[in-house]
Amino acid sequence: MIELRSLTKRYGDHTAVDDLTVDVLPGRVTGFLGPNGAGKSTTMRMILGLDRPDRGTALIKGRRYADLRFPLHEVGGLLEANGVHPARSGRAHLVAMAQSNGIDRKRVDAVLATVGLADKAGKRAGTYSLGMMQRLGIAGVLLGDPGVLLLDEPVNGLDPDGVRWIRELMRSLAREGRTVFVSSHLMSEMQQTADQLVVIGKGRLIADATVDEVIGAKSNVVVRSPEPAALAALRGHLAPHVAVAPQGADGLHLTGISAAEVGDLAHTLGVRLHELTPGRASLEEAYMELVR
Repeated sequence: MIELRSLTKRYGDHTAVDDLTVDVLPGRVTGFLGPNGAGKSTTMRMILGLDRPDRGTALIKGRRYADLRFPLHEVGGLLEANGVHPARSGRAHLVAMAQSNGIDRKRVDAVLATVGLADKAGKRAGTYSLGMMQRLGIAGVLLGDPGVLLLDEPVNGLDPDGVRWIRELMRSLAREGRTVFVSSHLMSEMQQTADQLVVIGKGRLIADATVDEVIGAKSNVVVRSPEPAALAALRGHLAPHVAVAPQGADGLHLTGISAAEVGDLAHTLGVRLHELTPGRASLEEAYMELVR
């Protein structure tokens, strides 16, 4: 579990993170979203002890990162995949990390196999593609078999097979009861991967909700009836927050209401329907409205 309490970081007159309080819970993938400059990377750096907050706390299982004796056993973090000496092999890089935290060298070979680099482990990191560097960084995250994982844009440089692989890996880690906190600009990927969303803007919390809750506010329905007068009556009984747009000559497109609610209302009013099609907004649409 990651606990952020009134977390605040300033750089001169600029407040990068502003009084951020949120819990990132185990057993789920939590997506961390926000525009460029929203404070996501700064927040992750404070969680990992790379930046010191001006106020508030960032705790991992109730402790600061700096207080962890062997941190790789507790938390794995990937903020920059290219933080590897180019002349060092992938295996040598992981062996050095393992030795620093008392991790058996056998674990190095295990994580190399997990990320698909077993046959490339002896090559110099400077010859790795961006996707291979990303896989090596993820191997480092997994090295200590930690219960908490932080990943900043983990799909960068990965091909479609790699994107699917990291998605399934994150979800499998969450199913094991681990805390998975991942930032991304790819809304379609977060819609498929995340269970919970933490959205920030200008360093402030905008939303802390499930993916369904964030998208649900933008639920939409297409309804058609062969009776224009009855359809007009239906429109007159909609709540003020429901947005209505014509859908051809015999239909309406309704936003902010579920298909079940429309069906119940039509039944009550005796409106004959020829179509009642529920739609689902994309996370991108819901996110854009949130940060606007």
